[in-house]
Parts: sequence; C-alpha cells; structure tokens
Amino acid sequence: MKIALLCIGKTDDKNLLKLKVNYQLRLQHYIKFDLEIIPDLKKTKNLSENQQKELEGELILKKIGPSDQLILLDEKGYEFRSVEFSRFLQKKMNSGLKNLIFIIGGPYGFSEEIYQRANAKISLSTMTFSHQMVRLFFIEQLYRGFTILRNEPYHHS
Repeated sequence: MKIALLCIGKTDDKNLLKLKVNYQLRLQHYIKFDLEIIPDLKKTKNLSENQQKELEGELILKKIGPSDQLILLDEKGYEFRSVEFSRFLQKKMNSGLKNLIFIIGGPYGFSEEIYQRANAKISLSTMTFSHQMVRLFFIEQLYRGFTILRNEPYHHS
C-alpha cells in the first residue's frame, strides 16, 4: 500500500518544514509515503469561498484515481486515539488497498464534490490548527501509528 498526503498550498515556515521532512524520512522505513502540494489558487480576491473550494476540488480530483481511497482531514471527522489510528492503518493495509490518500483542504475546507468522493473523514482535534501545522501533526501521527504496529518504543500509553 502507498499512503499519500495531498495539501493545498505550500509551507513557508522553515522550522515546520524541517520537522516535517524529519518525520517523512522516518516514515519511509515503514511504508511508501508521498506528500504532494497543490499550489495555492491565484487571483482569489474576486472569488467567493465556494468558488475557491470548487476550484481546489477540481485540482484535487485530477490527482486521484477511481480506486484510490480518499480520507479527508476535516474538523467534523472521526477522532482516533493513536492506538486506534494504528489499527485503522493496519486494516487498510490488510484490505489489499493500493492507494490511501489523505487530504488537507484549503482555508475554507472542501467542495461538496470532494465530500461526495471521500470514503471517510478524520479529525486530528476539535481545536483549530494552521494548515501548515496539520501537515506536521498528521505525518507524525502516521509515523507514530507504524511504530505502534511494530511495538517500537516511540509511543507511550
């Protein structure tokens, strides 16, 4: 199985980038992982929130295949504890799934079309974090999940 994280817009903070790359490198020991950045929309000043979500949604849909399983990182999604999330990952790997794609939307969330296409929604917290921080937190949780599955000493219950 391959796991991908699709994100709208780049991260400018060098400290967050450094930490994100650190966890991406660690994660590569467990699974094939790709982080793909979809560039921010240009000239959004005259676009409504819905228009921005629809345009971002079109860009997202171009990146996914019909058999890809799509999980949205969404504030209204299911909340896992880390051990539960590791079990979720194990079930996905056991299912024979080829591509598991997680998506972090733009500043206004996802278009209705993306919600319709999604297989599930996961929330990392009831708190709000910047999209740049969510990338780091999510990649760290993927790494944590795989260390839990291998009974490695990273996670402490």
